[in-house]
Amino acid sequence: MRRTYGIAGVLISAVLALSACGGGGSGNAGNPLDSTSAAPSGSASGGSSGGGTAVIGSFDFDESVLLASIYAQALESKGVQVEEKSRIGSREAVYDQVKSGGLTIVPEYNGNLLAFVDLKNTAATTDEVNAALKEKLPAELEVLDSSPAEDKDSLSVTKDTQTKQSLTSMEDLAKVSKTMTVGGPPEFKKRWEARFKEVYGIEFKEWKPTGPTTADALKDGSIQVGNVFTTDPKMTANNLVPLQDTKNVFPAQNVTPLLYKSGANDTIRTTLNSVSAKLTTESLLQMMQKISVNKDEPATVAKEWLTTNGLA
Repeated sequence: MRRTYGIAGVLISAVLALSACGGGGSGNAGNPLDSTSAAPSGSASGGSSGGGTAVIGSFDFDESVLLASIYAQALESKGVQVEEKSRIGSREAVYDQVKSGGLTIVPEYNGNLLAFVDLKNTAATTDEVNAALKEKLPAELEVLDSSPAEDKDSLSVTKDTQTKQSLTSMEDLAKVSKTMTVGGPPEFKKRWEARFKEVYGIEFKEWKPTGPTTADALKDGSIQVGNVFTTDPKMTANNLVPLQDTKNVFPAQNVTPLLYKSGANDTIRTTLNSVSAKLTTESLLQMMQKISVNKDEPATVAKEWLTTNGLA
């Protein structure tokens, strides 16, 4: 699993730092920060445009590049001079650069960020996670408003299974789970079996290590329930439905801007909060579908979304 950090025993993997969220191939050769934009980007109130300046970084996977492009183009439309540093790498590299001021902004996932700065924190809901972040982040950093958009673990089923079994939530699943086979990464059972039973009373007939083929295994019927991430393009392609996690077994993973505090001005904060207000899991999934399936460029998809939402 890419981001499964809600329980103390699971949080260890966050420090080994996935790239915040998922896979994706590498883009630019070498580390784009090797030619660091020199001084910390603290002169946000400067710039000939009057809108300030910002250096925006992204992790090394397509969704992060897309989000960084959305931030960059939204800010440019408000007169902010922007430099993008794409596909930097792991959270360690990116976080240190924001903290030092080499980056002004990076699109983050609030649950993973909290796991990175506080291994033992068990906050689960969006409000809990963000409150904990405000306490735990160093003075140099701040998070802005979280978007409703989340790229997080889910237990998902096909629409056909949802209809036949009358499934909306994980509570509904508990009533029929003993007749079902669930699939996910090899470590999925060890990490979540006890937790599912404790919180929801969910017990499966069988656990299969389906790994990256989980969504396809749901489609072909070899499993009935699968651990699929909520913005995985195969959610749409395979007609899958994530079941509602009403008791927050899976911690919040809202897309949230992380800022170098002294490098951001009011224009930057207001603009990014406006972006977050419009960004939803459904819209992020649709954009990732265009990038993954249609092979559209992230910058093109970002521009289309911003224009549609009156943000650029």
